[in-house]
Amino acid sequence: MPEMNTSSLPDLIFSILFFFMMVTTMREVTLKVKIDKPQGTQLEKLARKSATSFIYMGKPTSITDGTGTRVQINDKLLSNDEHFSNVVTQYILDEQGKIGDKDKPFFTVSLKVDHETPMGFITDLKQVLRKAYALKIVYSANKMTDQDD
Repeated sequence: MPEMNTSSLPDLIFSILFFFMMVTTMREVTLKVKIDKPQGTQLEKLARKSATSFIYMGKPTSITDGTGTRVQINDKLLSNDEHFSNVVTQYILDEQGKIGDKDKPFFTVSLKVDHETPMGFITDLKQVLRKAYALKIVYSANKMTDQDD
């Protein structure tokens, strides 16, 4: 029985690799709010970043978007009105639907909040997340250096 010719196998592998490199996009969010994260000493890295959704909160970078504290989800700035909780709830439900059943217990919402944001806004957002059953919340922070002590 003759052996199988595998000389074209590397070409096929590289063609498939090139295809995936061309069609895959990395998810990038353009920040529309100013985020100067607070500093912390006891920080931990996220265990499963694939099961994490990010919500940004701070003052808008553009004057046309106002001057008060705003919430950004993906590339959309939310207004602080009565529909705010509906938009956040729908976002959480959509994000939970995107992850697999294996990762659902690890679903986490990471809040990237400017250090000058009033705690009242953060508490309001946490109440909306609680109603959406997004109960695992982490805060993003920068590591404090020895010079900051």
